[in-house]
Amino acid sequence: MIQTRSVHLPQGITLECRVSGLAGRPVLLFLHGFPEGAFIWDELLLAFSRPENGGYRCVAPYLRGFGPSSSPADVEAYRAKHLVNDLAALIDAESAAGTVECLVAHDWGGAVAWNLANQQPGRMKRLAIINSPHPGAFLRELQHHAGQQAASQYMHFLCRPDAEALLAEDDFRRLFGFFDAPDGTAPAWLTESVRAQYRALWQHGLTGACHYYRASPLRPPREGDPGAQSVTLPDSMLTVNVPTLVLWGMDDPALLPGLLDGLPGWVPQLQLMQIENASHWIVHEHPERVALELKRFLQSH
Repeated sequence: MIQTRSVHLPQGITLECRVSGLAGRPVLLFLHGFPEGAFIWDELLLAFSRPENGGYRCVAPYLRGFGPSSSPADVEAYRAKHLVNDLAALIDAESAAGTVECLVAHDWGGAVAWNLANQQPGRMKRLAIINSPHPGAFLRELQHHAGQQAASQYMHFLCRPDAEALLAEDDFRRLFGFFDAPDGTAPAWLTESVRAQYRALWQHGLTGACHYYRASPLRPPREGDPGAQSVTLPDSMLTVNVPTLVLWGMDDPALLPGLLDGLPGWVPQLQLMQIENASHWIVHEHPERVALELKRFLQSH
């Protein structure tokens, strides 16, 4: 059974969480991306809280700025340091030891997870990343790869001051369009019930979600905005020394396969699993495959 829990963090942020499993059990923490919500993990929350799959305490927060969680008005509140602090405080609230068995993260959730794993590796025993680029690879590709620069141009739209209003128009037509197949058709997983979940999420407001893009310097350069060209990241901010699974849908139109190049140099304990015929929305498309690979990773030594 999935329950909801409001977790009040010391920094004044409240994260609304979907939870399954007994408090006090080893914790799996699941982080969603844009324009998603915690509900994308429901099947995994139920699966991994079952005794035969480890009987974990499974926790999936709505990140700050999303849905019923706190949404500060200031763009500065969405800088990486604040998002990382949210995660650390949430882990303290859920785990007496201050660490989780595994941090599982997609898209923007992954961006925060990469940072936490670099800065506070003791917070997790394992890291599982799903279609979320390592910051070193993302910076490199945004600076030097024309294909990735083109694929990331949508970021500039999401930074526009009127982005929220445009995204909400016509029953969130543009947002639902993010999920479309290359031929413009809606995917099979986007049923009416899933649409209703997303609609309810987005009706909480979209400003916080857009602020993630406004607060980040990692965006493709264009005239008048150097974006990633103005950024340098030392290796000390890029190394991840926890066992890490990277699960990658190879048909992701926004995050190209070149982002996988060079990962072992930053992530020595890397397991890379490339999934063919899967897009950025692999958690929706192939939940059984995601669960299988995560179970294997949790059981590996």
